[in-house]
Amino acid sequence: MSTLENIVILTGAGISAESGIQTFRDAGGLWEGHAVEQVATPEGFAADPVLVHRFYNLRRAALGTVEPNAAHIALGKLQSEFPGQVTLVTQNVDDLHERGGASDVIHMHGELLSAFCTACNYRWREAEDLTVETACPACQTVGGPRPDIVWFGEMPYEMDRIERALQNCDLFVSIGTSGAVYPAAGFVHLAKTCGARTLELNLEPSQGSGAFREARHGSATQLVPEWVDSLL
Repeated sequence: MSTLENIVILTGAGISAESGIQTFRDAGGLWEGHAVEQVATPEGFAADPVLVHRFYNLRRAALGTVEPNAAHIALGKLQSEFPGQVTLVTQNVDDLHERGGASDVIHMHGELLSAFCTACNYRWREAEDLTVETACPACQTVGGPRPDIVWFGEMPYEMDRIERALQNCDLFVSIGTSGAVYPAAGFVHLAKTCGARTLELNLEPSQGSGAFREARHGSATQLVPEWVDSLL
């Protein structure tokens, strides 16, 4: 382990579940019976922006009711104390990694606390509700702002940076992910192809568990601090 210089960590819904963040989809679909196409696609936003804003406004407000857990805090500690490079990539749209002490987080699926304007592509931090009356602070277009969330059919953010990190890492760790959603589900294969060791930390075996050299199963709040302590 002493030869480790570059670590890439991918986190998913499982790491935030123990903080009380609801997973994006449940067995019945989404929120209040709405299908994913209604609240998580550009077409859904175009068809009913009021519904989409209400959905994300509720999720944004819910961030104020949760706190980072031991797993978030351990990764923040790792990023600050590990002598090499720790690239932290998350599929989550919450801010719990940052509040847990992480200084550099790649939010490949966007962030609840960010907005962007469909008219001019300006992005900004936004903690308040968005509505169809919201004006872009850059171009003043009313109704142009939308949640800065990567919806189905859209390209995840910073893929070039993520792929470079995977190609150069010594260890790839997946924490709390289903192993079912691409392109993130393919990260383990790219890392392996480039010679990295691979580790899954998950509540139970994911769909992609077989691709990892090592897997440990249990709660993130137990597994992640133990693993970080073993590295440091």
